Amino acid sequence: MQNTPTSSTNEDDSNKTWHRFKKEPLLIFIVIAVVIFVGDYLISLTKEDPNAIVITPEIRQQVKQIYANSLKREPSDADMKILINRWIDNEVLYREGLALGLDKGDSSIRERVIYKALSVTQASINLPKLDENGLQNWFNEHADQYDAPNLVHFQEAVPSGKPSEDELKNFVNALNGKGKSNLDSSLEIFKDRPRFSIVDGYGEEFAAALEKLPTHEWHLLDSKAGPRIVSFISVKEGEKADFEKLKAKIYADWKSQTGAQLSTKAIRDMGKKYTIIDQGDKQ
Repeated sequence: MQNTPTSSTNEDDSNKTWHRFKKEPLLIFIVIAVVIFVGDYLISLTKEDPNAIVITPEIRQQVKQIYANSLKREPSDADMKILINRWIDNEVLYREGLALGLDKGDSSIRERVIYKALSVTQASINLPKLDENGLQNWFNEHADQYDAPNLVHFQEAVPSGKPSEDELKNFVNALNGKGKSNLDSSLEIFKDRPRFSIVDGYGEEFAAALEKLPTHEWHLLDSKAGPRIVSFISVKEGEKADFEKLKAKIYADWKSQTGAQLSTKAIRDMGKKYTIIDQGDKQ
């Protein structure tokens, strides 16, 4: 007897928030990196050379764990590179803050010293001049931040266990009324899901193939997360953003992102006097 999926709805609107948030990596990775500054053992490791910053295996493990707990997945090599760079930025800020005496009254609160040092650094930054054409060009380069995305409606049947490829194909045929399968499964419904979140979770090739499927039929598609059994329902076309209507927000975003980039450059310039010692992953 053919088994059909049991219903459970998953409208993943949080992916949109994360997609927008991750476009400001300085913000998210400083938040993550600050969390791991809870101990003083790193300072004790570098007393002999105050200009040495040691990345211990324990630090790497803490970074990985915090990232995994926050985003429910392991960081990629690219993620780890960004995380470690932000961790180094924070250590530079902390040491520069101590050198400026910004720890007065906050000797046991590292995050406040880092925040004060960052504030001092940002206060010395001058944003470049920007005219109307410059803002328009910046908007054109970042249009995907403002355009309303395509919204895709589809369903995914999730078999239990680890079925073989042949079992998955038989299951797809059964869902389409062309045979029988003994696989149990659950059903996930993605209604009006932003296309970029599908790309984030499954990959661009999967998203492109999904949109070309006949509607209301089950198909087996490859994805970066493995084979997926899906049924395409519909897609709502997104809309292009209006520069004139969003000009004030665009200018505010330009200031924020440009300021963040200049802050990062200033911190990296300060960090040039330090020697970075990477002890690698914990075995």
